Amino acid sequence: MFGMTAIKLSHDKEIPEKLLGKPFGKQGLSVVLEEVHNAKSHNRSEIARRVCKRFEWKSPGGKYQFMSARVALLRLHRAGLIELPPPIKSNGNGKKLKHHAVSLPEINPVEISVEKLHGLKLQRVQGTEQSSLYNSLMDLYHYLGYTPMAGAQIRYLFTCDHGVLGAIGFGASAWKIAPRDFFIGWDMLIREKNLHLIVNNSRFLILPWIHSPNLASKILSMCAKRIPKDFLDIYGYSPVLLETFVEKERFRGSCYRAANWLHVGETQGRGKKHNRKDPGVPIKDIWLYPLHPDFRNILQSRGDK
Repeated sequence: MFGMTAIKLSHDKEIPEKLLGKPFGKQGLSVVLEEVHNAKSHNRSEIARRVCKRFEWKSPGGKYQFMSARVALLRLHRAGLIELPPPIKSNGNGKKLKHHAVSLPEINPVEISVEKLHGLKLQRVQGTEQSSLYNSLMDLYHYLGYTPMAGAQIRYLFTCDHGVLGAIGFGASAWKIAPRDFFIGWDMLIREKNLHLIVNNSRFLILPWIHSPNLASKILSMCAKRIPKDFLDIYGYSPVLLETFVEKERFRGSCYRAANWLHVGETQGRGKKHNRKDPGVPIKDIWLYPLHPDFRNILQSRGDK
């Protein structure tokens, strides 16, 4: 099963020792190559399902991580370790989002305090229509645009009697951030085991015609109350810490401070592939919000929680 062909194909390539937090190496690559070859329909989705089940890549809640598997396979493909078939549909990586027929909110200025926004609520994004609306809003109005998230994630639209006010998204946490990891006090092995218990606020958008003092901090507080239960319902576990990264030259992070998030440091501005000492990407402030009073002990735990 683990033939020499796979090893020869990757002779001059750097094979990751771990993938999705689990041992990989030459043996794992051989398994992936076998499944790429054996996939009958020869499309990326089927290959991801086969590989995911072969390796038993599951979330802590016991569900197969099909989306994370697709991202991992794309990484191997781009590294030249495997060759995936062309995508049937564009996945949006590096390409502009294709807007589907969706009813965008009307530009209806709102200039009242959050206390006067009657019917304010979070709506978890579900179904194609709401997903298209969320994606379109991010693509049109967020300064970073739309980028698909991998792994466990949750997205909300926030609305009131006036209509849609904005959107916010949470996904996989950063793999390694020194100030955050020092604040928690865990080592590499424990971080690999418990990283899923941290969720990253990757997008936060208030529509440009909405001017409501304290709305942002109110939405953050509402999310902090919803996320543990929603993650438990969807993925079978509850995160215990939220994180976010705020670009220093663009924002002050006032809404996070007002919502009682903790500022624990800043990034080094190097990015995932930056090797020089000078910043390669914008430096960002690191903000954290505990969702559980005993979050530090839970994140440091070597046992099952």
